[in-house]
Amino acid sequence: MPIALSTWKHGFQPNRITYDAILSGKSALDAVELGARYCEADLTCMSVGRGGLPDATGEVTLDASIMDHDGNCGAVAFVRSYEHVISIARRVMEKTPHVMLAGEGAERFAEAEGFAKTDLLTEKAKALWQEWVRQPDKMHVRLRREEEGEHEYVFVKVGENGAESEISRDIVSKPRNESHDTIGILAMDESGHLAGACTTSGLAFKMQGRVGDSPIIGAGLYIAGGIAAAVATGNGELMMRACSAFHIVEMIRQGAEPEDACEEAILHIRRDKHLTDDMQAGLMVIRADGAWAARSLRPGFQLAAASNRENGTEGANILYNVTADSVTNDK
Repeated sequence: MPIALSTWKHGFQPNRITYDAILSGKSALDAVELGARYCEADLTCMSVGRGGLPDATGEVTLDASIMDHDGNCGAVAFVRSYEHVISIARRVMEKTPHVMLAGEGAERFAEAEGFAKTDLLTEKAKALWQEWVRQPDKMHVRLRREEEGEHEYVFVKVGENGAESEISRDIVSKPRNESHDTIGILAMDESGHLAGACTTSGLAFKMQGRVGDSPIIGAGLYIAGGIAAAVATGNGELMMRACSAFHIVEMIRQGAEPEDACEEAILHIRRDKHLTDDMQAGLMVIRADGAWAARSLRPGFQLAAASNRENGTEGANILYNVTADSVTNDK
């Protein structure tokens, strides 16, 4: 029962890679790492890996986590100069007694493990950061709303009256095919084993040192073999307070259906007193029997899904637009 799910439109090709890897006999863990590595190297994806948008100081810093069927997990945060942080996170999981390494410690570990350094800041990302610096009211980025078209994020500035206005993309160095937010990938392999991966460059123009939910086990990613695997993505601070990935898996452990678990997790997020109109949350889960579901706080969330029972389109990689109603693939 191979299954692969990946968040956002920029997860479409990584999801294909993940699913095909499982079909070729690779484990779910190997497959999600391969999918995540593809996105980390994709320069059109400006929120993951090399080419990601920098922090407020102009420096690109990366976070990632990975988790397997048996509860083994590894994570890294605030990593500079290394592109494939998902693989560094896996090495933390497999070769250290720790779950997370951060900053210089993670970088020294990566160097000792033979990972190659690279310049993460591309000219395109640098130009966008320079434009942000020039904006007197500080241009910011927020996740797209459904009516705003194909781009996963929009550039916004706030006027003196507090009203938002979208900045023309022609002003901001004519970017093309950008994407915003983490990529989260979940997979089930031929043995029924579950695994998941998250990797990101984090919130564009964030304060230096800021870390979001992606490397936090239980917030952005959680796996319980024999029960379920879940990813939660969106505003990192919102996701960290909600611990939605853990919440969903635990509800399924207690007997909830995947769509009901996602719905309850969204209701929990809606009760957060810090919630604002520009925050989004996207959730997805695979239950151990192969049933999966996805849910979002607002329209605009997308996910790619491939499995051997997609309503007569076996093996097809399908991009779903998730609305206020759950997207499901019932057993």
